[in-house]
Amino acid sequence: MKNVNKYERQYFMPPVCEYDWAKKDHIEKAPVWCSVDLRDGNQALIEPMSLDEKLEFFQMLVDIGFKEIEVGFPAASETEFIFMRTLIERDMIPDDVTVQVLTQAREHIIKKTFEAVKGAPHAVIHLYNSTSVAQREQVFKKSKEQIMQLAVDGAELLKKLADETEGDFSFEYSPESFHGTEVDYAVEVCNAVLDVWQPTAQNKAIINIPATVETAMPHVFATQIEYVSKNLKYRDNVVLSLHPHNDRGCGVSDAELGLLAGADRIEGTLFGNGERTGNVDIITVAMNMYSYGIDPQLDFSNMPHIREVYERLTRMQVNDRQPYAGNLVFSAFSGSHQDAIAKGMAWREEKKLNTWTVPYLPIDPVDVGRTYDSDVIRINSQSGKGGISYILKQNFSISVPEKMREEVGYAVKQVSDEEHKELSPQWVYEIFEDNYIHYTPYFQISECHFRQDDGIMAEATIQYGEKKTIVDANGNGRLDAISNTIKQYFGITYELSTYEEHALSHGSSSKAMAYVGITHDGKNYWGAGMDEDIIKASIHALVVAVNKLPEMTKDDNHQDDRLVSMLNYIQTNYQTVTLEDMAEQFHLSEPYISKYIKDKSGKTFGEHVAHTRMKRAKTLLKNGNMTVENISYAVGYQNVEHFNRTFKKTFEMTPLQYRNLSRE
Repeated sequence: MKNVNKYERQYFMPPVCEYDWAKKDHIEKAPVWCSVDLRDGNQALIEPMSLDEKLEFFQMLVDIGFKEIEVGFPAASETEFIFMRTLIERDMIPDDVTVQVLTQAREHIIKKTFEAVKGAPHAVIHLYNSTSVAQREQVFKKSKEQIMQLAVDGAELLKKLADETEGDFSFEYSPESFHGTEVDYAVEVCNAVLDVWQPTAQNKAIINIPATVETAMPHVFATQIEYVSKNLKYRDNVVLSLHPHNDRGCGVSDAELGLLAGADRIEGTLFGNGERTGNVDIITVAMNMYSYGIDPQLDFSNMPHIREVYERLTRMQVNDRQPYAGNLVFSAFSGSHQDAIAKGMAWREEKKLNTWTVPYLPIDPVDVGRTYDSDVIRINSQSGKGGISYILKQNFSISVPEKMREEVGYAVKQVSDEEHKELSPQWVYEIFEDNYIHYTPYFQISECHFRQDDGIMAEATIQYGEKKTIVDANGNGRLDAISNTIKQYFGITYELSTYEEHALSHGSSSKAMAYVGITHDGKNYWGAGMDEDIIKASIHALVVAVNKLPEMTKDDNHQDDRLVSMLNYIQTNYQTVTLEDMAEQFHLSEPYISKYIKDKSGKTFGEHVAHTRMKRAKTLLKNGNMTVENISYAVGYQNVEHFNRTFKKTFEMTPLQYRNLSRE
């Protein structure tokens, strides 16, 4: 860029700069809000909203709590004229809501505007004309006096027609292109208009200062607004309004500093929609206040719904990083951030705090309709053990022991790294389940009995492959006795290093979760068990941990590496996997793979896929509230009847029967 010399500052500093606004550090109360989505925002759309779309948007603005809504420029568009008439004739304007319409300071446009608002319960007629040096010289070719006269003539016509037209009307004036206007001259024009309107405490006038094209830094704008506020006539009877645009990316700062400088009202749009880089984003300004404990008098408690309606009607997209509303604004992928959030949430719960001070979260996501499980801590290859443990606890009540968290974290992150995907909470649970609850590839204990005999005597039935053997052993307790049966049968050694347990739910049918860590050759191996009987849960956790020992792979009966890889591929891609995919992945023919899987595992490729899908379906039925139809799609069945038949054949009950049984 070599043309910098052709640019210069185009704003004007006021004659007197007092900077009283700079001594304030926060906004004390909500301003009057005026949404201009249906006028300024609508005219900036590639495809402006239809009548029905504008009516729906208007109702959403009312529901949010806007008491002033600029609905259009009725003299400029037949659609906007009809929209204004529709609101009036269908009696759609609530008693406590004021509609606002825009008009240029031109006689025929003003007259058309009053035709549109005839019969309005209360309407603001917003008059404007451009006062900047560039517009005066290049567009209108008029002097300061002539430009001021345009404003005065327009103000007089507004007053005259308001007296002659059915309805309740008040007035607003904007010196358009304020940034390019000498500040003292802009005040002169505003005061000349006010002299015409003679505002009173019962019938106030609005003076609106628009940063039509934002050319000054926010502190400059605040200094200009302070001068305007202190030099307007009838100040007690004037509502000083701001209409910031965002050309320099400082629309929010302009609004906030302008309020410190004396403004009473903000005109803006949802999500900052508007011409060029947009208007000030009212949501951001309001939520900034909310985060300081100031009630903005607007309701954004269902931000996802507001965003959905906005995107559908405007065909604009809310950026993932849009403050307070974007998909990712509450999301933490970084391990250190996740750890801080998890600890902050635990601290808040432990201390029973009423104030919100959680690290990395300026507001509680729940306050805007977001959730901790899907919006805050999200898992990918950058995540840490704290975040993964938080997901398991928050969603599935699984409190992973501190010493176990690092290994669980690596297991989850490895999947994300290999898949190059973010992992959902359900996927994280399935990884945990596969690695720590269901991992028994070599042996299981199918039955055990105990008796008191110089300690505890355990009689365990160890199933190794197709062979079942009853083994007896003593121990200090039940888990120790079972551990000794395993050591005796396999001729291995290890140490029980960690044992933890906790309840998963409350009530007579509550389940318990047990975690067992064993140490072998200086390395830790972990397992988990879930059962209504804590002893059974503990034994299962031990079995899983021992199944991970290197010695368990030395017997000739275990599955070969190629089959393990194939079954792993089916596990990872169970929703869509085909024999054709397998052939391409392993560089073998489809018939060969089909025969190989059947010969080595005793099950067909289709049986493996169906088994994996059914296992996932059981998890979703047990732990969530998804419909059976959605679960069918989630596990890879496009036909819900096929899914139901397969489930019933596998488990001898329907999906709904299983869900009800698992929750009894």
